[in-house]
Amino acid sequence: MSANALTYLSATLKLASVKPVHPPADITEVRIGEPVLNAEALAELRAACGTEYVSTERLDRIEHSGGKSTEDLLRIRAGDALGAPDAVIFPASSEEIREVLAVCAARGIAVTAFGGGTSVVGGVSPLRGTFDAAITLDMRRMNKMLHLDPRSRTATFEAGLRGPGIEAALEPHGFTLGHFPQSHQEATLGGYVATRSAGQASTGYGRSDDLVKSVHLETPAGPLVAGSTAPGTAAGPKLLDVIVGSEGAFGVITSATLKIVPVPTHKSYGSWSFASFTAGAEAIRRLRHEGLSGDLPHVCRLSDSDETASTFKLGGPKTAALGKYLSVRGQATPALALFLWEGATKETAARKRRSARILRAAGGIPTGPIPARAWEHGRFSGPYLRDELLTRGVYVETLETSATWTSLDSTYHAVREAILKSLAEHGGTGYVQSHISHIYPDGASLYFTYLAGVESDGLAQHARVKQAASKAIVAAGSTITHHHSVGTDHAPYLGAEIGALGLDVLRGIKNTLDPAGIMNPGKLIPAAIKEQP
Repeated sequence: MSANALTYLSATLKLASVKPVHPPADITEVRIGEPVLNAEALAELRAACGTEYVSTERLDRIEHSGGKSTEDLLRIRAGDALGAPDAVIFPASSEEIREVLAVCAARGIAVTAFGGGTSVVGGVSPLRGTFDAAITLDMRRMNKMLHLDPRSRTATFEAGLRGPGIEAALEPHGFTLGHFPQSHQEATLGGYVATRSAGQASTGYGRSDDLVKSVHLETPAGPLVAGSTAPGTAAGPKLLDVIVGSEGAFGVITSATLKIVPVPTHKSYGSWSFASFTAGAEAIRRLRHEGLSGDLPHVCRLSDSDETASTFKLGGPKTAALGKYLSVRGQATPALALFLWEGATKETAARKRRSARILRAAGGIPTGPIPARAWEHGRFSGPYLRDELLTRGVYVETLETSATWTSLDSTYHAVREAILKSLAEHGGTGYVQSHISHIYPDGASLYFTYLAGVESDGLAQHARVKQAASKAIVAAGSTITHHHSVGTDHAPYLGAEIGALGLDVLRGIKNTLDPAGIMNPGKLIPAAIKEQP
């Protein structure tokens, strides 16, 4: 992190210092409980996957004790991995997973599937629920592309294949999945499907749930193939939607077939500035409603004035000069929109010109390609900065929602105010910045990043702020999660979105596929969780 960024943070958050003051515990100091799996259970698990692929080693258990939420990081940095699984298993096939689940169901062992471990909502924490023992299934060995149909433009992948691996498998054939979440470098295909993720270019390529054709799920009740390779079907309710977004609560996704598209031959970058976030959101709505659907940019992001100010302050001399230019043009607190069009060169240029007419008519000022290019260059770097910020005593967290165009502005202000009020409760100074990152015909996403000094009890601080923001989202009638999924963080609020009967429907599905309740306890569906040691 640059000295300029540290100085800016220190001044913005009114911190006395942003020098390293909260170093993480050394790995040798991390506290971890003794495994409680008995010898018979371990022997059966080793028979299923091979002795070398069943680990009770300290480091493996610590590495699988949680995901990448701020709560996860605060705990592990404080040396607390007491909730680690009793064993980590590395299966190589659906058949091995089937055998592991049979052992766990018979012996009452909780099971958590683990891909890239990038969950930020507690989705891969190995909770035990009502069980004494817990294992984690690490899917890294299941990392192949199984089938490619270039004529139908579909491909089948094993669940443990990570984002870069997916693209590397498709690239020689001239295709891309087009799914690039911020966690792209670590997240897996199974994680995409299990969490209903939305990539940064989903306006152009679609969310993961738009891309999935079929899924193979191993459940304690047996294997389930949901979905179809047919282009369309009227064969009853769409069981695929039972699996997409199920977060490992019903079974383990082992493979999936998804739509693919040719690699674009050209990219065109653009950015526009608006007098306010409200004005920018209205311009993007008009772009979505008044423009041709094929003209939409693949990436469409609008930063509010605070996030734009950070961009101008930290983006170097060229972006700083851009901020001064906009101020002269009458935009003292501008909101900056970034766009990326992909496709053939001539076609892309024409789409960009037609979009420009709408944006200019909505009051936008064109600001050139540099901001969008800079964003793309650092698009995956955000998650890596959070650990360094915590080391320097800076609390940082993100959350997201989506709202209709009608309620977007009120939701934005309500959530922002709830976060700031909660951050200030202990006398600290908070900073909130937001952006729109995905647009739809009826609304858009809202992604919030907030920072403050770490309080003496960082976990309590985190819980307090997250609860305040979540309550504001529910009160606004917006979704509790747009793309981070439910996990443990959002489970208490799911009922407000789908109703008590909706929760009963989910419980009914779980009881059918997972009668013993061993699959990822405490996630997705609100349930009693056994207190951790």
